[in-house]
Amino acid sequence: MNNFITTFYNIWNVKELRRKIIITLSLLLVYRFGAYVPLPGINPLGISDFIEKFNSGSKGLMQILSSFTGGAFNRASILALGIMPYISASIIIQLMCIIIPYLQRIQRDGESGRKQISFITRWLTVGICLIQAPVYLISLTQQFIPFYSSKDAYLIDLNTFYGKSMFWIVGIMILTSGTLFTMWLGDKITDKGIGNGISLIIMSGIIARFPNAISKEIFSKLETGNGGLIVLFLEFLLWLLVILFSIIIIQAIRKIPVQYVSHYKSLELDSQLIHKKHQYIPLKMTSAGVMPIIFSQAIMLFPLTFSDYVKNIEIKNFFHLFQDIYGLWYNLTIFILVIVFTFFYTAIAIPVNQMADDLKRNGGHIPRIKPGKETAEYIDHILSTITLPGAVLLAIIAILPSIVFRMGFTQSFALFYGGTSLLIVVGVILDISQQVNIYLLNYHYDELMMVNYRSNRYTR
Repeated sequence: MNNFITTFYNIWNVKELRRKIIITLSLLLVYRFGAYVPLPGINPLGISDFIEKFNSGSKGLMQILSSFTGGAFNRASILALGIMPYISASIIIQLMCIIIPYLQRIQRDGESGRKQISFITRWLTVGICLIQAPVYLISLTQQFIPFYSSKDAYLIDLNTFYGKSMFWIVGIMILTSGTLFTMWLGDKITDKGIGNGISLIIMSGIIARFPNAISKEIFSKLETGNGGLIVLFLEFLLWLLVILFSIIIIQAIRKIPVQYVSHYKSLELDSQLIHKKHQYIPLKMTSAGVMPIIFSQAIMLFPLTFSDYVKNIEIKNFFHLFQDIYGLWYNLTIFILVIVFTFFYTAIAIPVNQMADDLKRNGGHIPRIKPGKETAEYIDHILSTITLPGAVLLAIIAILPSIVFRMGFTQSFALFYGGTSLLIVVGVILDISQQVNIYLLNYHYDELMMVNYRSNRYTR
């Protein structure tokens, strides 16, 4: 406890770090406020009842989308689409950079290329919003109207051409603007605050649902015949072990030793000497991070999206098998897709040939491995070897919520036992802690240098 108070005091004592934390929390508060503002034309008095009915009947990916937006998705909020269109656009651009040579050249242009890729991604985000916003409004009207009469559900009359046109036009514009505003908040957090803004916004939406999930789990287990405090204690102990397991997977690396040979001239001997510097290449066991799970869930979203528009009964029943995120077929498919996409995304994210060329160009080599092609093959072999267990463990984390749900955990609390939610929260917290530690080290270093400077002046 004393260490926590000391750390908090040190963080608050660093003026720049304190300012960044205040800015970050303020912008996240703005985002959370926007998540509760309903779309124009939606009756806010009926929203709470709609949420309960939505949550009790939702077993599909809509619940996951709602968790990413902190409940804004099923709250008919102006930020209902959240940051997901931007993530979809980023995934598409990353895949296109592999296929299209023009984008490959732009990507290799350094900072200017990064800005162009970012510009293209933002425009693609607008295009995706213009597709997802009408689909969301259709889903909203189809699920909202059965619970309420038209008068209770909406503040405008959708039976008239004017009312329906205004609702659709204004709704599409506001949902698109809400995503762009969320992107702007993320950029401001990245520039002025601490941590990655987009990741923090996603994490804030996930964390916002955590107190409700915890309270439901506690009340559920304290009911007669549900296990009581002992089962509740074991559940939280298991949850802490899963978090520890996730941290180990995210932090696990394989170090490949590297030797750099540099030449310099000795002033005394006037001859060329060789100086060897020993370093290593860190290869993460899960280089793809959480992206394989996001890819897999994006693919599994298609059956949910188009099942209502399919007329064929056999195809409709086939799609229905994948709509339950706690069902066997959904989890089996997710397990396989996560493994496949882990290898696929690792091959994209880690350019082994470029690493080997850069190593050779800078005078480095792996001991007992020839520079060039053999180095690339060796790195690729090591990467494949460590990616296989990483992919399997990542797939286990992806299907862990359905496993614990079958063990008797509540539906809302089970989502925090694995999958994208847990990995995003753990990854973002680790990233923020590393940045905070860097600021604290710099602060203590500057303070130590100031003390040494003053002592030297006093000695003189």
